[in-house]
Amino acid sequence: MIKQLTSALLIAGMLTGCSLAPHYVRPDAPVAATYPETSDATTTARNAGDIGWREFFPDPRLQTLIVTALDNNRDLRTAALRIEEARAQYNIQSADRLPNLNGTITGIRARTPGSLSRSGDATVTGIYQVGLSLASFELDFFGRVRSLNDAALAQYLETEQARQAAQISLVAEVAKAYLAERAFAEQYDLTQKTLEGRQTAYTLAQQRFDVGASSALDLRLSETLVLSARVSLSTLARQRAQAMNALTLLAGKPLTDLPAAQALSTQNIVTDIPAGLPSDLLANRPDIRAAEQRLKAANANIGAARAAFFPRISLTASTGTASDALSGLFKAGSDQWTFSPQLVLPIFDAGRNSANLSLAEVRDDLAVTDYERTIQVAFREVSDALVARSTLEEQVNAQRATQEAQADRLRLVDLRFRNGVASSLEVLDAQRELFTAEQSLVQTRLLRLTNAIDLYRALGGGVKDGVVAAKP
Repeated sequence: MIKQLTSALLIAGMLTGCSLAPHYVRPDAPVAATYPETSDATTTARNAGDIGWREFFPDPRLQTLIVTALDNNRDLRTAALRIEEARAQYNIQSADRLPNLNGTITGIRARTPGSLSRSGDATVTGIYQVGLSLASFELDFFGRVRSLNDAALAQYLETEQARQAAQISLVAEVAKAYLAERAFAEQYDLTQKTLEGRQTAYTLAQQRFDVGASSALDLRLSETLVLSARVSLSTLARQRAQAMNALTLLAGKPLTDLPAAQALSTQNIVTDIPAGLPSDLLANRPDIRAAEQRLKAANANIGAARAAFFPRISLTASTGTASDALSGLFKAGSDQWTFSPQLVLPIFDAGRNSANLSLAEVRDDLAVTDYERTIQVAFREVSDALVARSTLEEQVNAQRATQEAQADRLRLVDLRFRNGVASSLEVLDAQRELFTAEQSLVQTRLLRLTNAIDLYRALGGGVKDGVVAAKP
């Protein structure tokens, strides 16, 4: 019987495998063939996905923060656990494609009272069985189980791509939070120095006012600048502390023993990333690959819904030995078997199968729309970053030149004031303008670096760390 059962299962396995799922065709990307504001669409340079984040962010302090976040960030850990969850679901679903064999040992003893037996005497009977049983195994002639398995596989692969997308976002957010904290720190230092200078100027203005060498208006203007610097200092202290809190949250643990920080002006973040073609995003962006896996899962579910209209055939069987006494279990002639095929043919289900098929088709259309929108969002993110890159470098240079001009202006006005040619109002105005230019220069440098990070993330960079493993 075991040989017959094995042969039947092999034949059933060869007969199954037909699928009613639609043939999958990747939808065309609903975006232009090239990005606006770029001339490097056909470049042969490496794409962002091949640039490891260690190479992109050479700052040792930032690298330490990224490593800490990758090891401890709870959102990324959740994404990794989602992969394990989807893998388990896939393993459960794929198990339905193979028969489940179970070893069984059963024993039953029963006593019948004399009042219920024909002989009038109490009787004790028993039956013992040892064998193998085949649980209800579906012969997948129309691919229902296979389609469900394909859908589970696509969902598993989608979670892996979602984890990579989460890592890319995490790397970018850690870098942006770190640079924001550095920008606030630099602006705080500038404000602290400005406050000290304005406090000194206010002391001199007070002395000049006391001896009648200046007016109350000059004194009040100087005092206003001091108070304004104090307000800015308090604001920047709060913003820096909040930026540090955000960085700590991303890192997932308290930040201690970090390498020395680098100034924004010395950051060597890669800013000349080649954009390539929009079609490269299909391979480089994990969120697009995840959306495509969701589309494949929806496509497979259509096959399962179609298969529900057709007959479902399942097999149940068992073989082994049976006896009314333990000693007779393995004697000659004690073998027994059962074989129970079942055919279920849908006749009337009040439209349930039709509704399930319609639902699967609508969800497939939704998945197509989601896939296309994901591509469009990615295209916009890259385009926005490229447009900003084309102007931010020039803006940094212009802002630096403005700051240098304002510093020279203050030097000349202060010289004129000391010689009695210029008024104190001109000096105060030059100090105010220089302070604004210095703060703006820090902010513009931050914008340029943040733009490079946004472009790196939008092009799919941040999955690889750029470290080559040593060969064994």
